[in-house]
Amino acid sequence: MTSLCDLAPLIERHWRTHGRETPIDGLLINRADMPCALIPALYRPSFCLVVQGGKISVLGGVAYRYAAGQCLLASVDLPVTSRITEASPDRPYLALSLAIDPAIVAELLVEQAAARDASPGFAALATSDHDPALRDPFRRLLELLDCPHDQAVLVPMIRREIVWRLLGGPLGPSLRQIGLSDTHAARIGRATAHIRDHYADTLRVADLAALAGMSVPGFHRHFKAVTTMTPVQFQKQVRLQEARRRLIAAEEVARVGFAIGYESLSQFSRDYRRLFGAPPGRDAAAIRAQLVPDPALP
Repeated sequence: MTSLCDLAPLIERHWRTHGRETPIDGLLINRADMPCALIPALYRPSFCLVVQGGKISVLGGVAYRYAAGQCLLASVDLPVTSRITEASPDRPYLALSLAIDPAIVAELLVEQAAARDASPGFAALATSDHDPALRDPFRRLLELLDCPHDQAVLVPMIRREIVWRLLGGPLGPSLRQIGLSDTHAARIGRATAHIRDHYADTLRVADLAALAGMSVPGFHRHFKAVTTMTPVQFQKQVRLQEARRRLIAAEEVARVGFAIGYESLSQFSRDYRRLFGAPPGRDAAAIRAQLVPDPALP
């Protein structure tokens, strides 16, 4: 059986070749040789397996710690803060993340009829020890990076295998929620995905509630229960994280502020400083100067 030690050199090699984003859609690699400060990040529905080192992700004041041999599942789009806690040049932090498609979850639930009931213990973020059976499909997924002509046929099969294994494990209850269209988690997930894709637009809570198929009061209640924040707070965090990404790429501050939906540059600067601890231009310049590795991978 594949071991974590077998995955480590594959991650190292493909990190050198591809960096964080691999040619396989939704498959991300993260590597860092030193701990980093807390940095806001936007997690999409995804599964992360830590192969070496350790990390912490914080949502709504709750800290989720996961280290080698442990994993994290994000069931909906979530703005969180995260930092790598265990890493060194001799033993760098190594992790894999795979995006989760709710449609695949829904299809596989048909084969798992006994588990179709919604779980009252749903959590937007959840951690657990990993299932050793997941190592082999992840190894094959990494090996397919060397075989681009095989990816179109084999990658979908491996994705389904990984989701199937997850459904049968300790993270299954949370994962099942996003595959069942009538659960609160799935409905809120549609709203968070809409905000993520339209973060610069004027937010109308009534429209989001309609998208989720809920009353406005019910939507507010369930949105905060899942994400720990209001829709307006959620949108602001998504906007500011997108602003930071653009500023690190050396875009001009005023242009970025207007592009993400702010009408007042002074308000943009205040909100940005409140979240990141420094004005937009200074913060981005400091990150570029230090070449801080991107820890946005869950």
